Amino acid sequence: MLQTPSGGAGSGTAARDSGLMSIGTVLNALRDEFPEVTISKIRFLESEGLIEPQRTPSGYRKFSAADVARLAHVLRMQRDHYLPLKVIREHLDAMERGEAVQLPLVGRQRTGDDVPQPPGPTVARVGRAELLAAADIDDGELKEWESYGLIAPLEDGAYEAEAVTVVALVAELGRFGIEPRHLRVMKAAADREAGLVDQVVAPLKRHRNPQTRAHAEARTKELAALTVKLHAALVKTALGVSLP
Repeated sequence: MLQTPSGGAGSGTAARDSGLMSIGTVLNALRDEFPEVTISKIRFLESEGLIEPQRTPSGYRKFSAADVARLAHVLRMQRDHYLPLKVIREHLDAMERGEAVQLPLVGRQRTGDDVPQPPGPTVARVGRAELLAAADIDDGELKEWESYGLIAPLEDGAYEAEAVTVVALVAELGRFGIEPRHLRVMKAAADREAGLVDQVVAPLKRHRNPQTRAHAEARTKELAALTVKLHAALVKTALGVSLP
């Protein structure tokens, strides 16, 4: 269960008297359970109508404890059930109406020990319109990003759910003058890291034993998490900075 911060020294705009929190405070509260969540992600979920924080007269977002709990619920449904936002919104609306609802079986279902489930769709998909909304760009810009290899549609024209995070981060970097064409070097590095992981798990994927082949997915996730942590640590070391 997510523990909502109660305000105090250093809480800044999270008003202690009202119990409302700034978006930065909410981000810190969520990161223990959702280390990959970003401010852009929270803003995107708000733009999709999944959360509705209050606004100060100057336009700053203020989140209540209920907002944070709802946000955490949305993130869990994305992480554990691989549900598209439309399905999550319908589920939350039904809960608010007091209806007894079950989460639909869409894509993979995450289990406590991360054992892969029976064969079926392996990724949730998002549409082009959702990507455009996440990055607040037009179709021409998205095509440009695709030309740089930063994002690629699947065979049916949809995108993997992780593409939402990619376009939101590309857009956020653009605010600092880092253009998509500059990010090709990051994409190339990511491809090399992915190739290394694939090389390690390839023997498991080719194994005759179905359980061993199924174990390849869990091993891939474990290695991916380690490479991401190492990459982050190397970047921080190179820049000489300390980040959360």
